[in-house]
Amino acid sequence: MEIGTGAGVSGICLLRGMRADGILTTVDVQPGLQRQAREVYAAAGFAPSRARLIPGPALEVLPRLADGQYDLVFCDGDPAEATGYLAESLRLLRSGGTVCFEGALSGVRTPAVRELMRQVREHPDLIPALLPVGDGLLAAVRR
Repeated sequence: MEIGTGAGVSGICLLRGMRADGILTTVDVQPGLQRQAREVYAAAGFAPSRARLIPGPALEVLPRLADGQYDLVFCDGDPAEATGYLAESLRLLRSGGTVCFEGALSGVRTPAVRELMRQVREHPDLIPALLPVGDGLLAAVRR
């Protein structure tokens, strides 16, 4: 599961890391970016059936997805909605699944990012790690 399809770059990385029968579900509010991402996936050699692209605001789409069916939720959407993404991720993830937030160490530390980090750190069902790669990656495994 990916929140924030963008141009498809992170989606390709996620697809490459999956089993051959894995399916990437990706959500983005901009359908034009999703069309571009679909073309990027195809150019990288992935069959159309390997990605399910859902247009719409993540916090409206995520509640419609099935509980406990995802191994990974990669969040690269609106940082102001990150705590909402966390709440939905906890519902979507299987035990042992991981939620990741891109940009956790970016130059501007907003109150929303600080609140997200606090919630992840204090959540009894999460084992967190903050990785200093790129703009920072906050990752947490669900117990």
